[in-house]
Amino acid sequence: MGSWHRVASADQLAEGTLLGVEAGGERLVLARVEGMVYALRDRCSHADFPLHDGELHGTILECVHHGAQFDVCTGKAKRFPAVRGVPVFPVELRDDGIHVELP
Repeated sequence: MGSWHRVASADQLAEGTLLGVEAGGERLVLARVEGMVYALRDRCSHADFPLHDGELHGTILECVHHGAQFDVCTGKAKRFPAVRGVPVFPVELRDDGIHVELP
């Protein structure tokens, strides 16, 4: 089991937006979709660019650099040029903010 890290307050992440954060030496991108918060590694698997600069379309995060797309729920690559997914991490919304579990 990993360790939990508080990465942001709940009001820092509005519905339908992305937020880049850091915890435990890991760069993460948070996404809020329909009230749920998802956490993924903040590096595109295609060209290693940050994903928090991207655009969120429902549950699909699009990297603005080359158009690769990822499902924020699963991390799976959804559109070329990405062929590999990105890691996702468990998230809990607690009274004091958003917490992510890292290995």
